[in-house]
Amino acid sequence: MGDINDPHAALLIIAVCSRYQEAFAWTQQQACEHFGPLRAESPFFEFVETNYYEATMGTDLKKRFFTFQNLIDPGELPQIKRLTNEWELRYAQQSEHKEPRPLNLDPGYLTLAKLVLASTKDYAHRIYLRDGIYAEVTLNYRHGGWKHGEWTFPDYRREDYQEFFSSCRQDLRPATN
Repeated sequence: MGDINDPHAALLIIAVCSRYQEAFAWTQQQACEHFGPLRAESPFFEFVETNYYEATMGTDLKKRFFTFQNLIDPGELPQIKRLTNEWELRYAQQSEHKEPRPLNLDPGYLTLAKLVLASTKDYAHRIYLRDGIYAEVTLNYRHGGWKHGEWTFPDYRREDYQEFFSSCRQDLRPATN
């Protein structure tokens, strides 16, 4: 029988997708008020791999990632996903944008071994956590690089995303003498 241990703390990451600059700023403010100061923010990436969101979010979408100085218990992911869903709704209601969903937030966490994203949708590769929230290992880190699964969203396969994730991963590595 193996020993039961608490999980290592993980780096919270929130993917923000929108066509509106103010949506990114609003999300950053909400997230920092709730999770503490930013550790890192990615550049803005063009979100061009799919037009899936065009009907509800419009065109010319950008994506950006925020990480936070305070690490999280990975078991908190369901409540974080439910919170970011509430933020999406609140932003849509208070903004004057014409799209029904002007903001998309996808929280997850990063460890030395993997990038995990939360979802409200079940599928063969997703594991139910609780409270209507599932998790998937979107990328795993092996042999010096990020590896994707057959289900990994096309944008997460991008080298520029993975460069940002690698820089975040470096921050998690223990200091060596």
